[in-house]
Amino acid sequence: MLDKRNFLPVKRKHIGGLLILLFVSIICLAFSITGNDDFDFARREILLRRIGHETLLQSGDSISRVLPVKKIAKNEYQISFENAFTFQPESLVNTTQRLLAKDPLANDYVVNVLNCANASVAYGYAISKNKKDDIVACIGRRQPKACYIITIKFKPTGIITAQNGYLLGSLTVLAIVGYIFFRSVKSRRALVDSQHTGTFTLGSMSFDAETRKLMIHGKTIDLTRTETRVLRIFALSPNEAIERSRLQKEIWEDEGVIVGRSLDMFISKLRKKLEIDPNIKIVVIRGKGYKLEVSAWENPSAPN
Repeated sequence: MLDKRNFLPVKRKHIGGLLILLFVSIICLAFSITGNDDFDFARREILLRRIGHETLLQSGDSISRVLPVKKIAKNEYQISFENAFTFQPESLVNTTQRLLAKDPLANDYVVNVLNCANASVAYGYAISKNKKDDIVACIGRRQPKACYIITIKFKPTGIITAQNGYLLGSLTVLAIVGYIFFRSVKSRRALVDSQHTGTFTLGSMSFDAETRKLMIHGKTIDLTRTETRVLRIFALSPNEAIERSRLQKEIWEDEGVIVGRSLDMFISKLRKKLEIDPNIKIVVIRGKGYKLEVSAWENPSAPN
């Protein structure tokens, strides 16, 4: 017969392993988006170079070079030029909006045009996913020809936000699954505890392990603490042989003393208290231990 005492720990171990596997899988999924975001960042740099290219074309320069795009901070890029040029603010705004609309990670950003000589801001504007938050000024005022550097700073999004979202989502899922798991474990424990400390029906008797009492036909028989522990073990496995060593171990081991004859003494006392019901008796299983035999009990007052 399956040992119920071993079932719960084994099941908890497997479910715990599944929880860990679930958590690791979600984390791996979160970081697996890194490859896609690296590709998007590479596309962004090409779009930024295209902004520089179209800005030069709008100024009438189709010969000089756009220098390599530099990443000067975590979410900030710099577009530099070989020669001086002039630009129309409105054209620059339209160009960045049109090209960066192709960047899935560029929802909000700030553009500053700096003078190469002193790094002062010659022109700047802010674009937001929510158009009412756009900040664009000085439209229509053509800027003089000079050496300029364009910096574009993006609001932190993309991989960081995505990973944080996945991580928070995974923790939420894990918390929910963990809550369900531990709640079910708690419920099973409560069920097991109720069996171990609750009321048992033995023949015509009712055995209350919590109050240490036997009840039959309105009569109550008190049990000692040790008698209760012995009878509880029998009541959990009625009509099953229980080894003598197990009884001794479970009853006396935590007290540090195991006395062989003590078990026989308590078995004898229990027999006397149970003999009031002929359907219940503790018998000796030679070479093994004891067994609580509980025969089918018929209520004499029940209708035929």
